[in-house]
Amino acid sequence: MSKVDREPIFSAKNLKLFTAPLGKDNPITVQVLGICSALAVTVKLKPAIVMALSVTIVVAVSNVVIAAMRKYIPDRIRIIVQLVVIATMVILVDQFLKAYAFDVSKQLSVFVGLIITNCILMGRLEAFAMANKPWPSFIDGLGNGAGYGIILIVVAFFRELLGSGTLFGYPVMEKLGIYTIGYQNNGMMILPPMALIGVGLIIWFQRSRNKSLIEKK
Repeated sequence: MSKVDREPIFSAKNLKLFTAPLGKDNPITVQVLGICSALAVTVKLKPAIVMALSVTIVVAVSNVVIAAMRKYIPDRIRIIVQLVVIATMVILVDQFLKAYAFDVSKQLSVFVGLIITNCILMGRLEAFAMANKPWPSFIDGLGNGAGYGIILIVVAFFRELLGSGTLFGYPVMEKLGIYTIGYQNNGMMILPPMALIGVGLIIWFQRSRNKSLIEKK
């Protein structure tokens, strides 16, 4: 049995696969992938969390399927196979949301279906799953999905709180008495440009803390 075959399931290498996308190799702030949905579904916290979970499930399971099939996929049709796997997973997630979370599904509208075009998915399938075994591919998918989700949740938290005065629809600002001291909801926070500014601020903060990212190609 080779050294690779004896590698522990929760090895340092696998742990790094999960943790790297959470910070120094984040798919949104470093790789600049998945920006469109980050801008579109972060007006409220609940849809952002559902989108984050949906993308994580799709990329993790798709990674496993492609990794398991990688030796049997002809190179000339690999992109088509990857798209079929992603599309199948997206349809399953979309139908699940319509059945069990219809209100959130309506809020997300077409953006669940557009997970198919999310560059994070194709990037991980092509760059990682096609060259690695199912378990590392699953960890890689979870890590990239979580890294993507963290940014969505952070941006949505501030946009909903400052723009609507609520979190998950609960009137936080009102309950804290913030309105009594003259604060008013900032309507700009729920406009699309503020999502871009929010992501930009996160990128600035991350790169100011980690100078190596400034020089990263």
